[in-house]
Amino acid sequence: MTSARIGRARDSLLGLALGDALGSQFFVPANRPAFDSRTVPPAPWQWTDDTEMACSVLLVLARHGTVDQDDLAASFARHHDFDRGYGPSTGRLLRLVREGGDWRVLAREAFGGQGSWGNGAAMRVAPLGAWHAGDPAEAARQAERSAVVTHPHPEAVAGAIAVAVAAALAAATARPAPGVFLDGVLEHVPDGTVRAGIAEARRLLTVRDPGTAAAVLGNGRQVAAHDTVPFTLWAVARHLDDYETAFWTTAAAGGDIDTTCAIAGGIVAARVGAEGLPAAWLDACEPLPGWAAIP
Repeated sequence: MTSARIGRARDSLLGLALGDALGSQFFVPANRPAFDSRTVPPAPWQWTDDTEMACSVLLVLARHGTVDQDDLAASFARHHDFDRGYGPSTGRLLRLVREGGDWRVLAREAFGGQGSWGNGAAMRVAPLGAWHAGDPAEAARQAERSAVVTHPHPEAVAGAIAVAVAAALAAATARPAPGVFLDGVLEHVPDGTVRAGIAEARRLLTVRDPGTAAAVLGNGRQVAAHDTVPFTLWAVARHLDDYETAFWTTAAAGGDIDTTCAIAGGIVAARVGAEGLPAAWLDACEPLPGWAAIP
C-alpha cells in the first residue's frame, strides 16, 4: 500500500462527496431542468448516503488492501444514518445486518433472488477505481466484490464495474480521448443493459446538450444502474480534466442529481486531484465524517 494510492483514492472520495453534497441542493421537478444558471446555493451543503457508503469502501481498502466483503457489510451497517437518504431496500438490509443478518442472504431477496439493480453500488465505487489507477482489470474485479454486498443484480454489478474502471483509467497518466476512454471502460463491462447504454453514450459523444444525451441514456430518475451510469460516463468522458464543467454538465440533465454528480465527481477527481476541485465549493461542503479518517 503506497501513499500515492491512498492519496488518489482520498482525492476521488473528496470529489465524490463534493458532487454529492452540491448535487443534493437541487430539487428537480419531473420533466424540468435542474436550474437556469450555474449559480451555487448557499452553504453548507450536506452529503448523502452516496458519500457515507463511499467512506466505508475506502476505509475497508485501507485496512485490508482489498475488498473484505464481511468488513464492508459491517461498516455499511455500523455507519448507516437513516437521515442520509438511503433507499428503503438498502436501509432495511443494513438494519438487518446490524441485527445479525447475513448480507449474502439479505442482498438477494429483491428481484426474485437476483438482488437490487439500483445505482447504489455505482455511486460509491469511484475511490476504489482510483485506488487501482492504471489497473482497470483489478478495479473491475474489486468493484464486483464491493457491489454484491448490497446490489448483486448483474446490472448493478455492471454499473459498479463501469464506474470503477472509469476512475482507474481517469487516474492514469495519459489523457485519453473521449471515445478511447469509453472504449477502455467497455472492455471490462459485461454484456447487458448497462453495457449497451455505455456503447450508446460512445455514439453520442458528438452531442453537446446534456438534456439531449439524457433523453436517450437516462439521468438516474429511475434510480437504476442502467439509467444512471451511461449518462454520467458520457459527461465525464467529455470533461475529464475540468471538475466544475463536468459537474454542471451532469447536473443540467436533472434526475438523481446527487448520485450522478457523486459518480462524475469521483471519477474526475481521481484525475485532477484535490487541487483540481473548486476551493470555494470545498469550503461550502460538509466535511467527511471523523470515522472515515484513513491511516
